[in-house]
Amino acid sequence: MGTIHARLAHVGVYAHDKPLLENFYTTVLGLLITDKGEGRGGVELTFMSSSPENHHQFVLVSGRPEPSGFNPINQISFMVDSLSQLRDVHNRALENGATGMRVTCHGNAWSCYFQDPEGNTVEAYLDTPFHVPQPHGVPFDLAAPDDEILRWTEDHCRADPGFMMMDAYQAKMRVKLARSA
Repeated sequence: MGTIHARLAHVGVYAHDKPLLENFYTTVLGLLITDKGEGRGGVELTFMSSSPENHHQFVLVSGRPEPSGFNPINQISFMVDSLSQLRDVHNRALENGATGMRVTCHGNAWSCYFQDPEGNTVEAYLDTPFHVPQPHGVPFDLAAPDDEILRWTEDHCRADPGFMMMDAYQAKMRVKLARSA
């Protein structure tokens, strides 16, 4: 049997108030509701996506149990296409009840993290053209102009001994993946 290299396809989240979360994810991240229906055990499902190639990338499921002090969801990550879109998500999230906003440069990505109205951690991000070893995270000024953010990020990343351009890192990963097949 060959090696499997799975890619995240979708995330399912239990919800207390599905209409609230449907509105939040359609408004903040531009997801579209692709289907709704009843699943096994009578749970109500809402399927959402932002890609014509994926029927669903995100699923809301009714019947979230009352909090027991631990949220089983670590984070739900959504990729955006530009710093402008990242700013829009940041602003829309705050306008729609998100809490705990944190803006972070990981060297290889610019991210904003926040909690949705039910406390699930959400990350919106886009890749940079750089790679540094992970974990790596420092705050940055999302309000700065794009060219200033790019320049600052490159300077910051080049100071890390593990720095390389993303295309070089991806070439190394392709070789590693091919060797493990």
